[in-house]
Amino acid sequence: MQLVSYRSVSSGPVRPGVLDGARIVDLVAALGSRGAAELVPDSLLALLRMGPEGLRLAGEALDRARASGDFTVPLAEARLTAPLPRPNSIRDFMLVEEHVRNSLGEVPEQWYRLPIHWKGNPDTVFGPGDEVPWPHYTDRLDYELEVAAVLGRPAYQISPEQALDCIAGYTIFNDWSARDIQFREMQVRLGPAFGKDFATSIGPTLTTPDDIDITTAAMSARVNGETWSQGTLGAMVFGFAEAISTLSTEQPLQPGDVLGSGTIGRGCGLELDRWIQPGDLVELEVEGIGVLDNRIGEKRKAPGYGIDLTRP
Repeated sequence: MQLVSYRSVSSGPVRPGVLDGARIVDLVAALGSRGAAELVPDSLLALLRMGPEGLRLAGEALDRARASGDFTVPLAEARLTAPLPRPNSIRDFMLVEEHVRNSLGEVPEQWYRLPIHWKGNPDTVFGPGDEVPWPHYTDRLDYELEVAAVLGRPAYQISPEQALDCIAGYTIFNDWSARDIQFREMQVRLGPAFGKDFATSIGPTLTTPDDIDITTAAMSARVNGETWSQGTLGAMVFGFAEAISTLSTEQPLQPGDVLGSGTIGRGCGLELDRWIQPGDLVELEVEGIGVLDNRIGEKRKAPGYGIDLTRP
């Protein structure tokens, strides 16, 4: 099942749905027809907060829509947004050894001991078709080809086996990176912050685990139609189950938490020494999830206030 958030091409609020071929099952309409207001989520995040019952209701709505032909919207008359326009939280791991080696030159010993991650900004999330801003302080904007697991139930002090049951689905994850300022700030052994927090793209669907094998799904990145990156997640040093379980030992996790896998090997411009430019179209594709496409905006002008971040 592919869960989505969408709005009408013309206008209107973002609504939760299920993608079914060339149509979207509107979950507000389908579940609202049952007459139980408490079972009508107004967003995909609200659906996830219902736990397994929310996914069960979404599957039931899909079956009813297929049987009746009701409660659907043609995909051509809708625009998909980020599945979670504002996630509960964002964490991005670094779980693929080839990317670590290509990016850092060598793999730090502690990388094999800890599920290393940074925390993203849930207020700067972009979806398919959105223009991504080019921050004024960078000349080296980069994409990252990743998959993210999204939680669908609370998780606290759970085993890896229990952690798998907490994953509601997977989506494409692109933590846009301002490489020049990222490496500057990390010289102080903090961050990344300025280098990451301006934009993260997710989407176009949230595909439930029964419909995808994220370890074998083909992944690719195209820039203006040319393939720059391709591969699979393959063997990660820690799987999502281990990472989630380890996080949960001392902190509660919640539905709507987004956890990125980290970039696949050769899955970003840094590893290739190839760099995107303003106006480029970047498309990330993952088999079973779809295509996450973003046009890059023009470089913004320095605001003329605050600290000059362009100063080396």
